[in-house]
Amino acid sequence: MKLRVHQQRALAALEAAWAEGRRRAWVVLPPGAGKTLVGLETAREAIADGAKVVVLSPNTAIQGQWLRQAAALGLSTAASRDLDAPLTSLTYQSVAVFGDPDDEAETGESHLARLHDNGRTLVSALRTAGPLLLVLDECHHLLEVWGELLGEILQLLPDARVLGLTATPPEALTKEESALVGTLFGEIVFATSIPAVVREGDLAPFADLVWLTSPTSSERDWLRGSAERFEELLTALTSADLGTVPFLTWLDRRFVSRSDGAPTWSEIAKASPELATAALRAHHRDLLALPDGATLTEAHRRDPSAEDWVALIGDWVRGHLSSSEAAADQEALAAIRQALPAVGYSLTRRGIRAGRSPVDRVLARSEAKTTATAAIVDHERLAHGDSLRLLVVTDHERASATLPVDLRGVIAEQAGSARAVLTTLCAANDDVLLVTGATVAGPAATLAALVAHVAETDPGLADGLRVEPGESYATLVGRWGSRQWVGHVTRFFEAGGCRVLVGTRGLLGEGWDARSVTGIVDLTAATTTTAVVQLRGRSLRTDPARPDKVAVNWTVVCVEEEHPRGGNDWKRLVRKHTGFFGADEDGSVVDGVGHIDESFSPYAAPPESDFDEVNARMVARSEDRAGIRKRWRVGEPYADVAGRTVRVRLRRTGVLRVPAGVVLAPRPPGFRLLESRVPEWRLPAKGWLAAAVLVSLVLMVAIGAGSGAGGVLGGAVGGLWAMWAAYAYRDGTRIASQLRRRPTVGAVGAAVADALKATGQTAAGAEGLEIAVDSDGSYRLHLAAVPEEESALFAASLEEALAPIAAPRYLVSRPVVGDLTAPERLRLGVFGHHSAGGEAWHAVPTALGRRAADAKAFRAAWEHWVGGTALLYTGSPEGVGVLAAQRGADPFDVTAVIRRHWS
Repeated sequence: MKLRVHQQRALAALEAAWAEGRRRAWVVLPPGAGKTLVGLETAREAIADGAKVVVLSPNTAIQGQWLRQAAALGLSTAASRDLDAPLTSLTYQSVAVFGDPDDEAETGESHLARLHDNGRTLVSALRTAGPLLLVLDECHHLLEVWGELLGEILQLLPDARVLGLTATPPEALTKEESALVGTLFGEIVFATSIPAVVREGDLAPFADLVWLTSPTSSERDWLRGSAERFEELLTALTSADLGTVPFLTWLDRRFVSRSDGAPTWSEIAKASPELATAALRAHHRDLLALPDGATLTEAHRRDPSAEDWVALIGDWVRGHLSSSEAAADQEALAAIRQALPAVGYSLTRRGIRAGRSPVDRVLARSEAKTTATAAIVDHERLAHGDSLRLLVVTDHERASATLPVDLRGVIAEQAGSARAVLTTLCAANDDVLLVTGATVAGPAATLAALVAHVAETDPGLADGLRVEPGESYATLVGRWGSRQWVGHVTRFFEAGGCRVLVGTRGLLGEGWDARSVTGIVDLTAATTTTAVVQLRGRSLRTDPARPDKVAVNWTVVCVEEEHPRGGNDWKRLVRKHTGFFGADEDGSVVDGVGHIDESFSPYAAPPESDFDEVNARMVARSEDRAGIRKRWRVGEPYADVAGRTVRVRLRRTGVLRVPAGVVLAPRPPGFRLLESRVPEWRLPAKGWLAAAVLVSLVLMVAIGAGSGAGGVLGGAVGGLWAMWAAYAYRDGTRIASQLRRRPTVGAVGAAVADALKATGQTAAGAEGLEIAVDSDGSYRLHLAAVPEEESALFAASLEEALAPIAAPRYLVSRPVVGDLTAPERLRLGVFGHHSAGGEAWHAVPTALGRRAADAKAFRAAWEHWVGGTALLYTGSPEGVGVLAAQRGADPFDVTAVIRRHWS
């Protein structure tokens, strides 16, 4: 079997690790990249060396895959605890069988001590197996359930080699998970990303799309009633007579007019970043002055969300109300306690606690999302025709919990379930099936065709099946279980017997494979990186029958913009795509919702008035399969590294445009600015030359007519003088224009990059700056050839440099020339200097303003790239005045956002 590029690299890395004497190894490969074959090739070598191999997997579906693929390679396998075969495939559950799950709490015994006899038998077999290779597939599950037990087992197997295989990228792990991984596996031996495998052609190019919808009318009425109750609380909070220290007064004391000895803004931001964000959003809403030392970024330029309000209210409660016995403060506490449940929070003795909000349930299970799913199916059917193989994934087959009393009549009992989706789709489609761990259902004719398909390979099983009619769809019943029907339904689906498969994430997620899947409709609420990667992996497998396969993955999102928590479904979308790379409309591979649409912000959903336009863009993109493939640039070289990019959007024409002298390319070797600020000794343009020659001839004729050779010489000198005066006048006009305008995008980026390098904070300066221009005219600036943390520092610093002036420690200036008279323009052209008519001030980024030496380095870089020499400390008497006059000024008039990208 031919190995793919990343399989070869992983095996080479493993061979080197074993040769170095390592006993533990960890390999990260995306779903569909061939982890199983990497494990089996490692197992085959271990067996050849006389070792036994034990593979542990999270479920029986993956366990069966190992057995089938091992047999295809000619390896002898088994699935029993006695470990008699060279390769044994088991589930983690076969080890983690505990006698009494409460023993640990009662006795404090180890996990090993609590094992059931079956588990102890297996551990004993592992200890006596001799040379052993233990392969832990999808080992991220160990971090959730079995990790501590495995750690105890591995202590008993010091000589065993351990290979962990997972699709979960290391950056998605928490600190606790990273520590456990280090204990179990040590450092990563080999890792690659989804974009890298797509670029190699071993995963299908794909596009992530979103369908935005609003709640139904009944859902919206209920949500707006809830919103009104919260708005009443906010109105009361902002009044000046609620509590002995009113809410807004508290915010001012806490963040702005801080008393001596109180934490500085930087200390608050470091200790409580969510609280600091909430305070800056309160400033954006004009409820709070800008705290000294704070800088507004993309995250802060929006009104506070419900979570922000709760963070600020909670700070008020903890810092003042809860410790006060005044009647006014107790009244404020009572008002807060009454209003918080409307947005899913409660006030307890320990502070404000989040709970399961009915608002979340309405948005996550909105019937509008089922209607949107039907519309997506229609569009995908038009795009694919008979080749459609669409997967619709929900969290559950049917809703098990009874609706709260206040939601009855608002949403249907089964809203959001797989059965509700099936009911809607069956009304207009006859090629739909539902498959879960408990049910196979769909139109009666499709189920009859499924029975006939089963009969072709297992007549005895088919004889025991019958189609049981129902009101909206039929159900297939008989003497079979999910281990049998999942395989049959999958093959039926791939053969085109049904084209839309509805199921649950638990069954159609990790371990389920169908190469022909053309896309996914994601209706789940799961947002962990593992869940997202595994679900997306169902559609990314290449299809030998369709070499040009492109996958389109939809997420349906319901937003109610007039409710303080109405964007929670959008926040779920953001969490799903954080850390997940995709190709955007310009062919850049970026992390987060930016790869779905460049206008999307991780901090707020688009306005409802834009939903139809957004959905239309999504449909158009889904139909352009060739464009999706082209944007992934399959087969082109790549570095497989992540970095940070600043995208700069111009708010008005002609501001911060990059001149022709700046090298612009998708991946240029560096940055150069070819402008000069002084006249250059060069011949003028043809038009000016012709005019000067004409003046020279006229002067020679006029002067030389009666003066002989001297007159001719004088005429020539006069003509040359006229030529230079005309050119100097023109060049003086050009230089004056340069001094009046704002610095270019590239010049500001170069100044920041050089200053960071000069202060030792980055390895590259302006020579590593890359600039690209998007189709919408916005610019992307990226500091290349540096670690991701350094590119992130550059991006954050550039965003600060371009942002409106807030409260920096230092300011730098550049000269601004007003309108010049003709003699002044001539003098500027001849001598190259002129007294500035004024100064424009710009903020020094925080990373370059902590120390005076760093600020001076920025000034030097600024002078080189932009011009101007003044550096002003805003804590000085002069600086206080200038900052007061300049605070809030927007010298660049642009919008800058930071995005994570892959290259």
